[in-house]
Amino acid sequence: MDEPANSLKAEDVWPADLLAAQDDALLADVRWMADRKDQFVEVACPACDGTSGHEPFTKYGMRYVACDSCATIYISPRPPAQLLVEFYRQSRNYQFYNDHIFPATEAARRAKIFRPRVQRLLDLCERHAVKGRTLLEVGAGYGTFCEELRQHGRFDRILGVELTPDLAQTCRRRGIDVIEKPIEEIDPDSVKIDVLASFEVIEHLFSPAGFLKACAKLLNPQGLLVLTCPNGLGFDVTMLGAGSMVIDHEHLNYFNPQSLALLATNCGFEVLEVSTPGELDAELVHAEALAGRLDLSAQPFLNTVLVERWEELGGAFQAFLKAAKLSSHMWLVARRKP
Repeated sequence: MDEPANSLKAEDVWPADLLAAQDDALLADVRWMADRKDQFVEVACPACDGTSGHEPFTKYGMRYVACDSCATIYISPRPPAQLLVEFYRQSRNYQFYNDHIFPATEAARRAKIFRPRVQRLLDLCERHAVKGRTLLEVGAGYGTFCEELRQHGRFDRILGVELTPDLAQTCRRRGIDVIEKPIEEIDPDSVKIDVLASFEVIEHLFSPAGFLKACAKLLNPQGLLVLTCPNGLGFDVTMLGAGSMVIDHEHLNYFNPQSLALLATNCGFEVLEVSTPGELDAELVHAEALAGRLDLSAQPFLNTVLVERWEELGGAFQAFLKAAKLSSHMWLVARRKP
């Protein structure tokens, strides 16, 4: 889930007709991964290294574990790092997004996700007195964020990291300087970064700790890290469980505000802010209730808010979720320790 603003609706970023057409590509990726489950490995909690947990659900043949210590939800066993690199390089689902969903929804995404995202990042740089002028985005995707950021002239150099070949090529066509390899393989002496941005990436990674340590090595002292990811304790995930769109075969890690801050601190960062500015939780749960896939009859308060008085109360309820750090979309801002 992302941080949509300006009244963005789920249909704007996930059009129903295209999602239906996407099913074959998604299932092809699921089968590709399932055929290689003999290569999967068991892991401890990616946030706190805890080994005690319980299984809240399974989906697409993946086993999810909820850590008893920090409540992080994660897949174990999971595909190792090199297998994940192979997966993203051949992914039919990501090719479908590049060829169909991103082009069809780019205007809405640009106006209601990327422009607000760019402004939020610029505000963070101002608030935290970032002086440097080099930014790296890990997971540049379709290139829209880098393209929008470039128009502001705030950074002299903007780099992108993108592993999926089709998306990397799209970025290059837009004039974005792209590194097509994992951040862990980038030589820290080859580039130094003042701001490192990573939107909806850390949940995909075999080793989030390894990723954050690599980020710290690339950042200049006092450099700023800005990352987003799902909140495993967010309202959408809590209510819908395996039925949430957030829960899928490629999301290996579902941190929460406390566990993500703990991980970042242990990887060499000073945490400055954690927030959950998501906009879609209430709408997604509302839609599931209306479709009859979620029964709220035993929860009269939620039934009143999300069904009976939705038009009146839905927006206020989402605002509460955001303020209480209970939205399923999360931002973390941290500074590399000297």
